[in-house]
Amino acid sequence: MAQRVTWGLVVLCWALLPLTASGQEDRYELGPDSQRHEGVPRGTVTEYVWRSQIFPGTIRRYWVYVPAQYDGSSPAAVMVFQDGHAYVSEDGDFRVPIVFDNLIHKKELPIIIGIFIDPGHKKEQLPEKPGWRPTPENRSFEYDTLSDQYARFLLEEILPEVGKRYKLTDDPNQRAICGISSGGICAFTVAWQRPDAFRKVMSHVGSFVNIRGGHVYPSLIRKTPPKPIRVFLQAGANDLDNEHGNWALANQEMAAALKFAGYDYRFVFGEGGHNGRHGGAILPDSLRWLWRD
Repeated sequence: MAQRVTWGLVVLCWALLPLTASGQEDRYELGPDSQRHEGVPRGTVTEYVWRSQIFPGTIRRYWVYVPAQYDGSSPAAVMVFQDGHAYVSEDGDFRVPIVFDNLIHKKELPIIIGIFIDPGHKKEQLPEKPGWRPTPENRSFEYDTLSDQYARFLLEEILPEVGKRYKLTDDPNQRAICGISSGGICAFTVAWQRPDAFRKVMSHVGSFVNIRGGHVYPSLIRKTPPKPIRVFLQAGANDLDNEHGNWALANQEMAAALKFAGYDYRFVFGEGGHNGRHGGAILPDSLRWLWRD
């Protein structure tokens, strides 16, 4: 069951992996759509705690953003973010609530309810602060596994729970899913497994490498009839290169496969490393492209 937690000032730090290529990343700066402006209505963010049945023995935080324009008269579009703390923070790389406020106010996005979900900890109680330290024990299993289990977690647990409080669309074309690193491949897997439920995907420095078999996606994309999903990929030349694979090359192979198979996709390849600086800097334009219809 969900427990409501009072939203307060929380300092959320970036701690996924050591940063690389900091010199090249100096060019990635947040633009005006990622800054607060007078006269732009602010949405609300509320924090909750969830104990999952689909991932037994796990506990996690999640946050729900509701734009000021939402009045409950009609179902809202939905966008789900993995590693939610990294996206919901207003002083991090992405600052999604600020970007949503600005773009919804300008009518460049529909009225979207954002759901920001952290991976599961295998503990009785959550750590004091959200983040990647201590490492959520169930993160890799949830995010890197190529099955429908995480999609079922969203569709059978989280969306129905949020739907008790807000009207959410069941139109797959008005549902998007996003993540960074292993959260990026997780986002793709959800749409790949359930295009009847999610048809918009955004991946930042996605882990399309052999952590739990994710390196097979380029060949699967080429050999499978195209699915009705739209995909945005961001990656960087200075991403990781380790025993699991080369992240930059893996994302290039994903983009090539999506092109070959005729998908509606966009690939933005920069000079950054395994972090959210580049993805955060281009987030407003990325969202405009993803939601352009």
